[in-house]
Amino acid sequence: MPYYFGIDTSNYTTSVAIYDSLKEQIVQSKMPLPVKEGEIGIRQSDAVFHHVKQLPLVIGTLIKENNITLKDFVKVGVSVKPTDIENSYMPCFLCGESFATSLSLVNEVEVFKSSHQKGHVLAALYSAKKLDIIDKKFVAFHVSGGTTDCLLCEPSKEEIIKITHISSSLDLKAGQAIDRIGTKLG
Repeated sequence: MPYYFGIDTSNYTTSVAIYDSLKEQIVQSKMPLPVKEGEIGIRQSDAVFHHVKQLPLVIGTLIKENNITLKDFVKVGVSVKPTDIENSYMPCFLCGESFATSLSLVNEVEVFKSSHQKGHVLAALYSAKKLDIIDKKFVAFHVSGGTTDCLLCEPSKEEIIKITHISSSLDLKAGQAIDRIGTKLG
């Protein structure tokens, strides 16, 4: 069966997804990381701990609900860093990378490593039914908890798309503003 398995262990959510290439359908399972009431974030050591606990749960939910086994996958994709900027690193991504590498070794399949940010851009194109622009140069805006970036996206055979940062917020990020307003509102 032509299934592709995707994993993302960001600083906010444990996420896994399966793409069925025959049905051209994506199913997913995810679980937010627990953030203590009144706080607007989580320490990396706590994020790693929660991903280690939650990853088996979200994977188990996904494969059981879709009647798939882990040996059914032909490729594995995983977010291994926040962005494509040099030295971009967060320990929480090691959880997903470790599982993806293990799964690829057991199944003898390729693992595709990418950035969390690139995953956001590609997911937006998929959701908007605009995958046809992957073969063209375009500009994307990435607005999340840690970034407010303007990105130049270009076709790439090795990376699907190559992302170059054009500009970025130097101050408060849009996502941080939303987090702070949400915290104030309880």
